[in-house]
Amino acid sequence: MAGVRTRGENIRQFILTNVEEHPRDIAVVAADHFGITRQAVNNHIKRLIEQKSIAVEGNTCNRIYRLHPLVKKVESFILSGLEEDRVWMNFAMPILGVLPNNVTQILSYGFTEMLNNAIDHSQGHSVSISIEKYPLHSEILIFDDGIGIFKKIQEKFHLNDERQAVLELAKGKLTTAPEHHTGQGIFFSSRMFDRYAIFSGGVYFSHKWNKPEDWILECDPLERGTAVFMKIANNSSRNIKAIFDSFTSGDDYAFNKTIVPVSLALYGNESLVSRSQAKRLLVRIDRFNTVIFDFTGIDFIGQAFADEVFRVFKNQHPEIQLQAINTVPDVKAMIDRAGSSQ
Repeated sequence: MAGVRTRGENIRQFILTNVEEHPRDIAVVAADHFGITRQAVNNHIKRLIEQKSIAVEGNTCNRIYRLHPLVKKVESFILSGLEEDRVWMNFAMPILGVLPNNVTQILSYGFTEMLNNAIDHSQGHSVSISIEKYPLHSEILIFDDGIGIFKKIQEKFHLNDERQAVLELAKGKLTTAPEHHTGQGIFFSSRMFDRYAIFSGGVYFSHKWNKPEDWILECDPLERGTAVFMKIANNSSRNIKAIFDSFTSGDDYAFNKTIVPVSLALYGNESLVSRSQAKRLLVRIDRFNTVIFDFTGIDFIGQAFADEVFRVFKNQHPEIQLQAINTVPDVKAMIDRAGSSQ
């Protein structure tokens, strides 16, 4: 009987782990994986619903399964005089409950950094905070009613549009209040969580752990404000020190290395061919010692673009180490050609 119970637990764990990726066909996926009937899987799904581990929506033909939160709480706060550490200690942490220390530290870092951004930068009146804890992961949503992060960055740095503000955020070391902030919070938070996203104006920026690409999506605009979403597995082995060590050096943890997702420089169906596009990509790059250009999703770059980055800029800044990763053969050939030119 012990073996039967173990197999049943494995099936239910598989359903919980994969239901988010397969909300409509989880029964088929589980049946194929374990070599059992859909009816048998449905019995396990029914049990998970009774345990309130998953929830079901829709009728028989259009049924959708999703994880059911163990706990969910939403509360609003007035931004004036708000202290992010107190909100974490008195509101968020009690809801999230007992988690591994490394996960709690990541949640604490992301929560306090993003709430502090809303307090110091949003120019808003209030913030709504949602905390959800699921069987396998935890989620935080912080939504302020301010000017909007991308709009503020665009105006502060005289950028062409809000999309360019996303590119600058992705590089790191960007802040509209350098006297109070180092511009590290968003950069490091986006690399600690399983999923990190910012929605503001008509732009949606997202980053996933272990996915090389960041991406921008055009969406229906918010009238005001910024929403930041963070999600992490409750059993994640990730830790803050390892993330900081990846991009810092020395006893003072100097932030001197960055990864630039080159795809964020693209607009629509255009190709990266001009020097002006390259110069936008290179803005503020001279603040780092090591710059890694991630060419995921880029199938072609022009000679002028490559020359501006890998010859002109490199000659002007020989002290900065430039690297290119995830390059297809055509892109690598163009980069090598630019780098070998004198």
